[in-house]
Amino acid sequence: MARHNGNRKKGSDLYQEVTDRIIAELEAGRAPWAQPWGGASAAVGLPENGSTGRAYSGINILLLWGAAIEEARSCQVWLTFKQALALGGCVRKGERGTTVVYADRFTPKDERERARETGEAARQVPFLKRYTVFNADQCDGLPDGLLRAVPLPECEAIPRAEALIEATGADFRIGGDKAFYVPSQDFIQVPPQPAFFDQINYYRTCFHELGHWTGHGSRLDRDLTTSKGTKDYAREELVAEMTSAFLCAAQSIIPTVRHADYLGAWLDVLREDNRAIFRAASQASKAADYILAFQTSDNAPEVNAAPVEEAA
Repeated sequence: MARHNGNRKKGSDLYQEVTDRIIAELEAGRAPWAQPWGGASAAVGLPENGSTGRAYSGINILLLWGAAIEEARSCQVWLTFKQALALGGCVRKGERGTTVVYADRFTPKDERERARETGEAARQVPFLKRYTVFNADQCDGLPDGLLRAVPLPECEAIPRAEALIEATGADFRIGGDKAFYVPSQDFIQVPPQPAFFDQINYYRTCFHELGHWTGHGSRLDRDLTTSKGTKDYAREELVAEMTSAFLCAAQSIIPTVRHADYLGAWLDVLREDNRAIFRAASQASKAADYILAFQTSDNAPEVNAAPVEEAA
């Protein structure tokens, strides 16, 4: 029993460790989902695992984006020490790795036994593990093409964004001077693109509102009935902000903070609950995946039932 409590404390500490890092960024006036990309030579994009080809999700996107900026990495490709060796390369001596996390649930043996005896459903216990990964530019001897810094597209990125918005089939209404989503009528309204001081912000705003749109009961079914000024409202805005950032990155558009006025509310939520940023990042990844699936499918995507975090 003592060992089990120790594991729970270690997992709890990891939640707090990651949350403290996010809070420090927000207190410094930087949103980790809208990093200053000029500080790195890596192209805008979602981080991926160089061995499996899978994109990282949830909180891991924020952690790896932060590392790419802080260490001025040249690409968005990451590997574990063993994966680098398996590919014929190696991590250079003295290189410092970056922590990513994997969250899932398991059913303890005594809980399975209790469920058999009572006929009740077995309760699952969440757990969190850490892994260390290295950017491909921290390695030598990797296959050609793995270490890549894709040049940023220029105007062609905007038509891609238009195509994605259209593919969702969301009811977009252009007009007025405010952007918002109306859950009860399931429509999005945004001002016309020329009304934006910097027109690229039109797409960032559309993606933010599409983030809310995914929460409708017919899609990912989040609670959209919260009142402005409440912590639940701030949590939903946090999900929409990160959804926009993830979609922008997938479309090679530099993410920015579109709703900086919520910064204080986000900090309150994170200080109160060290798992809030994990849940928000996970929900944002699911929302972004839901929307991006329209790029390759004529039908609305199914809700992702995968674990809340993946180390890829």
